[in-house]
Amino acid sequence: MKSTNLQRLFSAVLLILGATLALGARAQDHLEYRLGAGDTIRITVFQNPNLTLESRVSEAGTINYPLIGTVKIGGLTVPLAEKTIARALDDGGFIKRPQVSILTLQVRSSQVSVVGLVNKPGRFPLETSSTRVSEMIAIAGGISPGAADVAILTGERAGKPYYKEIDIAGLFLHKKLDEDVAVTGGDVIYVHRAPMFYIYGEVQRPGSYRVERSMTIRQALVQGGGPTLRGTERSLRLHRRGANNQLEVLNPGLDDPVQPDDVIRVGQSLF
Repeated sequence: MKSTNLQRLFSAVLLILGATLALGARAQDHLEYRLGAGDTIRITVFQNPNLTLESRVSEAGTINYPLIGTVKIGGLTVPLAEKTIARALDDGGFIKRPQVSILTLQVRSSQVSVVGLVNKPGRFPLETSSTRVSEMIAIAGGISPGAADVAILTGERAGKPYYKEIDIAGLFLHKKLDEDVAVTGGDVIYVHRAPMFYIYGEVQRPGSYRVERSMTIRQALVQGGGPTLRGTERSLRLHRRGANNQLEVLNPGLDDPVQPDDVIRVGQSLF
């Protein structure tokens, strides 16, 4: 009986701890987020219900607030915007030491574009300051069939152009989670089509196929269904663009790696 009670107590403690950590994370996001044009907010002043206001931040980063008029809050964190309005009310002699609270109702100023081969391309609001590239791709419906594993992130950091290629699958397959960088407003995530190879000749299913990770010529033959009765693995030719974009014709080994845009020809058996 005592053991059961202890287990229940332990479970309750874990639930409370988890809730506390989640609330702390949300509070941190709230502290770091900077208001911008298009955001909709609700402003309240303790014991002054007549000063409650829902407003949209203008393109100039301002709002019109009762008693104090135009206030610039664009670019400020929520706590700093609260202090700015409170100071204006106090300095104007309207309310002494007012307690101002701001609730963000709708975030529109910080948006990230996700384009290319995703299921729902478009612009999406950035609701927290810690949203990662993989999360934005998930918000866009995930990577669509035929897409590459690599996403390209462009934007601006510290006033300079920013470019980074991120191996989405590698984040989880190879535990490179530190490569899953946080996005900021104005970023663009582009997912390109997957690299392809082409196979023709005496093969069961000629056509174009996705180049998989660490793919070999042998595996490429399997993708094409293998040689026909008249075909042979001993009569392979590989057409590949070299460093100077010159077309090279090679005799590949079955364990050689496949590269993007490779063209494999399976020839006839002489016997």
